[in-house]
Amino acid sequence: PKSKMAAATEDPAILRRNRPGTKAQDFYNWPYEPFEEMDSTLAVQQFIQQNIRQDHNNIDKILEPPEGQDEGVWKYEHLRQFCLELNGLAVKLQTECNPETCTQMTATEQWIFLCAAHKTPKECPAIDYTRHTLDGAASLLNSNKYFPSRVSIKESSVAKLGSVCRRIYRIFSHAYYHHRNIFDEFENETCLCKRFTVFVTKYNLMSKDNLIVPILEEGPGESEA
Repeated sequence: PKSKMAAATEDPAILRRNRPGTKAQDFYNWPYEPFEEMDSTLAVQQFIQQNIRQDHNNIDKILEPPEGQDEGVWKYEHLRQFCLELNGLAVKLQTECNPETCTQMTATEQWIFLCAAHKTPKECPAIDYTRHTLDGAASLLNSNKYFPSRVSIKESSVAKLGSVCRRIYRIFSHAYYHHRNIFDEFENETCLCKRFTVFVTKYNLMSKDNLIVPILEEGPGESEA
C-alpha cells in the first residue's frame, strides 16, 4: 500500500483544463498527450487541436490521422475545426468588409456566389454571406439527424462535407482577392487557408478548378499568401 501511495504522489493525474483566472500566456500549458491515451468521445478533436497548438505550420502532421482512425470522423472533425477557426477571419473582416463596400460575395471579377441560407439562393453582401455560411455549416455539423455521434458517421452524412467545404472556401477567396492585408495577417498567424487547401485536395473534397487562392504555389515552409 505504501508504494502505491508513493506512486500516486509522484505521478498525480494531469488535469487538462484552463482554470478560471489562468493568464493568456499559460493557456494549454500541459504536456503533450498521445492519441492512444486520450479517453474521450472528443479525442479526435482534442488531438487535432493539440497538434495545431504545437505547431500550426506543420500541416502534414496536423492532417496525418492516427493509425486505424475512421476516415469519415477524421474529415468531419477537421471540418468542424476549420469552421471554428474561420470565425476568427470573419471577425477581422468586419473591420472593413461591410454591405456598403462589398455588396456581393465576390472573388475577383469573375466569381459571384449566391447565398444558400435563403429559401431560394440569392446574392448577399459578402459579410452577410460569411455569417450565413458559417452559421449554416455549424447547424449542419451539429445536427443530430446527420451527425448524432462523434465516433462513427454514416457514409451518406460524410458525403455532405464536400458542399460545406465549397461554401466556406469562398470566405478565404473573398478575403484574398478583396481584403488582402487582412488575409495575409490572418494566414501568417494560422496557415488556415493553406491547411484547408491541402486538406480538401488530400481527401478530394473540392475540384481543383475551384481552388482559386494560389496558396500552394510557394515553396515548402512558406506561409505567405
